[in-house]
Amino acid sequence: MDGVPALDEPLKKILGGNTAKVMADHLDLHTVGDLLHHYPRRYAERGELTRLADLPLDEHVTVVAQVAKAAMKTFNHGKGVRLEVVVTDGSGSLTLVFFGRGAYAREKELLPGRRGMFAGKVSVFNRTRQLLHPDYELLDRESGSEAAESFANQMVPIYPACKQFQAWKLTKAVSTLLDLFEAENWEHIVDPLPAALREGRALADLPDAFRKVHRPRSKADIDYARDRLKWDEAFVLQVALARRRHADAQLPAVPRRPAPGGLLDAFDARLPFTLTDGQRKVSAEIFDDLATDHPMHRLLQGEVGSGKTLVALRAMLGVVDAGGQAAMLAPTEVLAQQHHRSITEMMGELAEGGMLGGAEQGTKVVLLTGSMGVPARRQALLDLVTGEAGIVIGTHALIEDKVRFHDLGLVVVDEQHRFGVEQRDALRAKGDSQGEKRTPHLLVMTATPIPRTVAMTVFGDLETSVLDQLPAGRSPIATHVVPAKDKPHFLARAWERVREEVEGGHQAYVVCPRIGDEPEETKKKAGASKKDETPGEDEGPDGERRP
Repeated sequence: MDGVPALDEPLKKILGGNTAKVMADHLDLHTVGDLLHHYPRRYAERGELTRLADLPLDEHVTVVAQVAKAAMKTFNHGKGVRLEVVVTDGSGSLTLVFFGRGAYAREKELLPGRRGMFAGKVSVFNRTRQLLHPDYELLDRESGSEAAESFANQMVPIYPACKQFQAWKLTKAVSTLLDLFEAENWEHIVDPLPAALREGRALADLPDAFRKVHRPRSKADIDYARDRLKWDEAFVLQVALARRRHADAQLPAVPRRPAPGGLLDAFDARLPFTLTDGQRKVSAEIFDDLATDHPMHRLLQGEVGSGKTLVALRAMLGVVDAGGQAAMLAPTEVLAQQHHRSITEMMGELAEGGMLGGAEQGTKVVLLTGSMGVPARRQALLDLVTGEAGIVIGTHALIEDKVRFHDLGLVVVDEQHRFGVEQRDALRAKGDSQGEKRTPHLLVMTATPIPRTVAMTVFGDLETSVLDQLPAGRSPIATHVVPAKDKPHFLARAWERVREEVEGGHQAYVVCPRIGDEPEETKKKAGASKKDETPGEDEGPDGERRP
């Protein structure tokens, strides 16, 4: 091909249709830019061997190793032949097995001392880990001292690959592109970052970053290139989030200002305690957002016991005061039920609007989950569409098409990381149910401490409020990790501590990271391993019987 390809050039024009199709179908690589941004996952150095001891079973792997020995063996009374090649990396060994006529050709290449990259699925036969008919690429061909010397000081990129397109094929494809760009001195690559910005942050220009990440001469080259390319990814993400924030700010929303002497004031009057300074500050931020004519997008972060639910409830009551409805989305039915129970208990007769004995300023608080019976579910849906229910608490059932609101003004999402952005937006879209574009306000709650980098990405489209103060009289929560598997006596002591705290009138919360029955899982894995053995324990890939 003449000239240097553009970054949006289809790969089929550079690498050919068949190669490009495999890369598109299995690696989602379609253009020159896609391939240049497909960075090596690691690098192998001459003398640095991959740890074979850590290879996972039943997974496709690419390893860099050296041939220790090779032997041709016969079976089935001499009718069948196989080549067994043992490769090593100093930490362990792996056997490569080739059957049939191809074994003779490979016997001439895979000689002791040769080094290469080998790819295949790790299996076990006769208690020995093996790759059956692996693809491979020799790295240190014995064509002369110059070839060995040229490889000696290079770092070999190993790319994320797949069974259909191995790592060294990616290396060749990338090398083809790099040669084209090098021939023209990369002059057609336009760097989107201004020179002043790059220089101020000591960042490489884009061509230099591509060159050094794919053809590094040292680890310093890799670090230099990665600094620039990681900055690009963060920059693009922040631009996308900024555009999202800007677009959201242009959406129309109904200002929701609490009515004096209404439901919110009645609720505050019945609280048996005083709000903390942090709760008042965060509530003021939320009510300021709710009073604007564009939708609020706010993250409420606070540890367990800091009063997030109370702050969210006051926001919901303020919206109900203003004539709207509020929906709280919880990730599980158990949590939805807990929220419904605690909110109705805090509100008392204020949660029984329209019911006998309910307060005059009250509203109805309903629960909507997937496991509800048909009559209860039908009544909850009716209460929402008529507006009789000012507050609804539920699970993913709230997102279903059949759920309609009279005037949805606020969506509260508990633990957003348990939901996708699409699910969040699907619930907010229900604010358009009256034929008008009414984007509900959004409040996201999380008890998970959010590192700054995560806050900039996962929650980058939200303003942040932090509750960093526990209510008066609330004891700090002590958290302990119990290594039950490695130190079983720790578990016994943990249960003793739980008993002591409960007897003292306190509470304890146990978080178990494992879900499922270990023996059953082990059985399934064992069954899967046996099923995936290729070929069977006593036959080759072509049905040849093993000895």
